[in-house]
Amino acid sequence: MRNPSNDRAEVGLTASSPLSPHGEGVGEGLVTEGGSLVDTSSPNPASGRSGSQPDLNDARHRSPETRKREGGISNDPIRTCVLSREEAPRDGLVRLVLGPDNQVHPDVRAKAPGRGGWIGVTRVELEAALAKGKLRGGLARAFKTGDFTISPDLPQRIEDQLRRNALDRLGLESKAGFLIVGGDRIGEAARSGKLRVLLHAADASDDGSRKLAQAWRVGSDREGSDLKGMTLPIDRTILSLALGRENVVHAAVTDPKAAKRVSEALTRWLHFIGPDPAPLPCETGSQGASAATADDARGPAGTNEGR
Repeated sequence: MRNPSNDRAEVGLTASSPLSPHGEGVGEGLVTEGGSLVDTSSPNPASGRSGSQPDLNDARHRSPETRKREGGISNDPIRTCVLSREEAPRDGLVRLVLGPDNQVHPDVRAKAPGRGGWIGVTRVELEAALAKGKLRGGLARAFKTGDFTISPDLPQRIEDQLRRNALDRLGLESKAGFLIVGGDRIGEAARSGKLRVLLHAADASDDGSRKLAQAWRVGSDREGSDLKGMTLPIDRTILSLALGRENVVHAAVTDPKAAKRVSEALTRWLHFIGPDPAPLPCETGSQGASAATADDARGPAGTNEGR
């Protein structure tokens, strides 16, 4: 895992970031708060507008432990990753729970009863630890027993749960009216300096994404910067199902608190899957965000027991 103790709290990304297949990065003036990345840029003195968004792109390459250090003290409970032995706010980690069947299950929302352990590593790191027996050793300390079984599909189950949780969050913000869709509406919000988060489906056109990014830079008085939207690792079909809309290619959040909630959900998912996730299937027969993913998923675990 990365452990860049000297990373600065303020981060900025370029269009060459590997998150987006379309070369989409995100903006500058972003700092961590409570384990997630939120917009703290000040309004431009001349215009009274601000325009950064949570640095979701960089989250793939920055561990929850790093984000904790960059954001200072958090009010979130602190847990320790059973693999890296580093501490971080639990909202940035993934809980694994020992079930009554002596199986290890992912508990992304940290609500299941029983002894738990926490992890803050990527899927690749988790798979390596699973193969070498390091995960078993770490969880044995957390569970205070070695009498349990770890299914080989645990990493996939964690990813499925994290993806489902992120898409459910987008759907909830959409129902609450905090998320807008459509190029015209997003462009208007961008030019007026109200944008907090800008998202694109993986199959969005480069031209459409560039136009909205340019409108955002103009509206936030940051022309010439690397402020861009983020391309999600899902196509428009799945994004549309998550939001309960038709043919959603671009989406945006204007409310600061909603932007933070979206940031937290996407950050955990994108950090876990890493910069080169497996292609996601196109699903057309289900309804809503929960139906677009499998029921179970995997996540990071730590040494602190319980929730």
